[in-house]
Amino acid sequence: MQTTTLDTTRLALAERSVPRYTSYPTAPHFHPGVDGATLGQWLAALDPAASLSLYLHVPYCAAMCAYCGCHTKVTRQQAPLDAYAESLVAEIALLARATPARRVTHLHWGGGTPSLLGETNLARVMEALARHFDLSGLAEHAMELDPRSLTRSLAVALAGLGVNRASLGVQDFNPAVQRAIGRIQPFEVVEAGVGHLRGNGIAALNFDLIHGLPHQGLEGLARSIRLSHSLQPDRIALFGYAHVPWMKKHQRLIEESALPGVAERLDQARMAREMLALLGYEAVGLDHFTRPEDPLAQAARNGTLRRNFQGYTTDSADALLGLGASSIGRLPQGHVQNLAETGAWRRAVAEGRLPVARGLALSEDDKRRGTVIERLMCDFTVAPPADLLEAARPALRPLEEAGILRLEATRLTMTEEGRPFLRLAAAAFDAHLSHAGRHSVAV
Repeated sequence: MQTTTLDTTRLALAERSVPRYTSYPTAPHFHPGVDGATLGQWLAALDPAASLSLYLHVPYCAAMCAYCGCHTKVTRQQAPLDAYAESLVAEIALLARATPARRVTHLHWGGGTPSLLGETNLARVMEALARHFDLSGLAEHAMELDPRSLTRSLAVALAGLGVNRASLGVQDFNPAVQRAIGRIQPFEVVEAGVGHLRGNGIAALNFDLIHGLPHQGLEGLARSIRLSHSLQPDRIALFGYAHVPWMKKHQRLIEESALPGVAERLDQARMAREMLALLGYEAVGLDHFTRPEDPLAQAARNGTLRRNFQGYTTDSADALLGLGASSIGRLPQGHVQNLAETGAWRRAVAEGRLPVARGLALSEDDKRRGTVIERLMCDFTVAPPADLLEAARPALRPLEEAGILRLEATRLTMTEEGRPFLRLAAAAFDAHLSHAGRHSVAV
């Protein structure tokens, strides 16, 4: 079939490099001028009644997957994990001393593989959190898990710690793809892990899938979606693989010639969206699909969906505080990121310093643009302030001509077929983009 001019235009747009917009401004613009002393001032200014969301990052895995874009490293020894847990406990105390705010509504463990800390260390960290913060109103306690290490014993321990949502890294069920990305994980392994969680009362389950992986075709992706659906997760996040070997050197293990091209990625995204809709899932934002009764779907319908460093969420806490090496926080005044190197992070904590490496204080213009970008990323439509819309029109017009969005006098709206290009529309409002580093492709 001959490629049309419109198809050619869209293919070119899909190959553009743009951020994922889990924050605005995005992390490449953070700078060392925002440090631990700055964070201390911001924390002290929080209202005692402010609600908090806590994110704990554990940068360790038992093995490195070739596709991974997370900040993590491999360890097979217990000593580094024990030391890391000890520093987490100390950092919790540091944060608590710095702020009058205590009320935690959301708690999320990410990584890496947080459960690699072990049941004893997880309990130590939770005890410290309960000692220093008020967890009585915790609406969600979530943890990212590797199904390959999800045992019945671990599920029992997590339930005992109050975990009520688990996110499983599924990625793809096809053996050829699993070999190419270095993650051998048969369906039966995931099925067993799901059984352990549900058998111990952890019923809210998220699956992470990825499209755009090496040797991944439409038929194989459809099979992975069908198998995932057979386990009835509440949410499926379908991310486009971000191939950034200049940032993540282990991604060089992936043979680039085996990666699907941009047209194939577009076909995969479209097929997956249509298939998940037929299976009864509602599309939420750019890449999430949920059951209609899920709180995320309800938030999308009523306009209260949010987007932060963990992706789409119902979390509306006044401040997100990050703990652990490389973790990112968001406060009313701006963004902060911890030291990424584990040793440097531990030394700062041991010295009684908030272990901030860099951050960014938000200007009024940043806040205005950030609100526009977040609403567009969540709602697919936005009515920006008139001056921002006028300034963005030159960048938006090519997207309008390609049928990706409708541009009106005071509002822009993504078309149904244009939704995979959402990040391009958001980029039109990014005043910092011309100074950014390299990013992954738009679709």
